[in-house]
Amino acid sequence: MDFTLLGCDFTSAPTRRKPIVLAVGRAERGRVLLDAIERFESLDAWGERLRAPGPWVGGFDLPFGLPRELVQALGWPQDWRACMAHYAALPRAAIREAFAAFCDARPVGGKFAHRATDGPAGSSPSMKWVNPPVAFMMHAGVPRLIAAGAHLPGLLDGDPQRVALEAYPGLLARSVLGAVSYKSDDKARQTGERLIARKTLVNALENGQAPLLQAAGLRLRLTHAQRDDLADDASGDRLDAVLCLLQAAWALQRRRAGDARWGLPGFDPLEGWIVGS
Repeated sequence: MDFTLLGCDFTSAPTRRKPIVLAVGRAERGRVLLDAIERFESLDAWGERLRAPGPWVGGFDLPFGLPRELVQALGWPQDWRACMAHYAALPRAAIREAFAAFCDARPVGGKFAHRATDGPAGSSPSMKWVNPPVAFMMHAGVPRLIAAGAHLPGLLDGDPQRVALEAYPGLLARSVLGAVSYKSDDKARQTGERLIARKTLVNALENGQAPLLQAAGLRLRLTHAQRDDLADDASGDRLDAVLCLLQAAWALQRRRAGDARWGLPGFDPLEGWIVGS
């Protein structure tokens, strides 16, 4: 079965200036080709796109679960589907208040609870409500994935021809650049150094030099115009969508090799797992 690849750079409050960005592509003989970049200025438009017939497999840059430690402390349901239904029903102010109270009761240096995947992925805790507000990204995104009937391996049985995986662009970016920053939404911080970092990252992806790609024998294939477009996007949104696309390509390769879990290890079915970590 030929799966289309999707990679999603997500925002919980999309606008014309800062839309949700979706990279669309395909994998052929070890090459990952970028076919299109789609933009969505509303959550409803993005949610409708998720209902498009498959087969597709996508990497989505938003958390799919909360830390078990946090869920238990708050007395929320410990079944993933029930927990997400409870979470989706809460207003953001109530989420912020509950999470802040949890953090306030904990010692300095250990304020946040973490999922098991945060360590190997190097990701922010999914309960963070600022810088970045990933808790609100989950609040906006996961209910729409559920409503669309997508299949979330290890979490939710859905349409097997529309497979959604939690991705994290920082996983690939840091494996190439280390701690060097390559993007900023702040125009004052959109520097020449960050432009060089983006070009370095794109070059590594095209040469299959990121460890995740290297191990799988995958490399990104771009046109000259696409390469320039990714490098010139100082916000990094389009590049992040492509990084998520590549994580989806890695998962698809694992599936083609016979791995029914799309490369995911055994993980806590309440917390979820970042693909490739």
